[in-house]
Amino acid sequence: MAANPDPDAALMLRVKQGEREAFAELVTKYQQAVINLLARTVQDYTEAEDLAQNVFVQAYKAAHRYESSARFSTWLFTIARNVALNELRRRHRHPADSLDALTEEREDHPGRQLENTKTESPPHALLRVELEQKVNDALAELPENQRTAILLCREEELSYEDIAKVLGVTLSATKSLIHRGRETLRQQLKPYLHSGVWAEKDQQL
Repeated sequence: MAANPDPDAALMLRVKQGEREAFAELVTKYQQAVINLLARTVQDYTEAEDLAQNVFVQAYKAAHRYESSARFSTWLFTIARNVALNELRRRHRHPADSLDALTEEREDHPGRQLENTKTESPPHALLRVELEQKVNDALAELPENQRTAILLCREEELSYEDIAKVLGVTLSATKSLIHRGRETLRQQLKPYLHSGVWAEKDQQL
C-alpha cells in the first residue's frame, strides 16, 4: 500500500501517539483558515476565534479516532463545520443574544477588513474593501451548504472530492452546490463586477 502523501496526516498520526508538539504545528498551520471559515459562517469574527479553539480541542480529543486514510484538512474542516452549525442552532434558539453579539462585533471591529490593504493605493484599497463587504453580504445570504462549499473551494482550495466529504454529500451534489452558489453570487454582484478590482473578484467566484 502506498504511503499517505498528506504530511498533515503524518503529523496527526504523531499526535495520536501523544506528541503535543505535532499538534501545535497543525494548529499554527490551520488556525487562521479555521477562523476564516467560522467567521464567514457565523458572521462574527470574535466568536469565530472562540469557536476555533473549540474546534482544535475537539480535534485533539478525537485524535485517537483519526485514520490516515482521511486527509487531515478534510477531517478538520468537517469538525469546524459541525461546530459552526451548532453555533447557528444555538443562535436560532437565542436570537436576541445573537443579534446583540453581532452588533457589538461590527462596532468593535469596523476596520477589520482593512487588513492587507496597506500596500495598495487608497482608492484601490477602498474599492477592494467595499467589494469584500458586498461579497460577504452575498455569501451570508446563501444556503449554508452552498456557502461552505464555495468557501472551501475558493479560499481553502479543497478538491471537490474533499468538499463532498466535509459536507457529507455526493460529488455530483457538491458540484451542483458550487455551481448554483457561484451563479447566485454573480447575479447579486453583477452591478459591481465590471472592471479593475471588481473584475478580479469575478474571476475568483
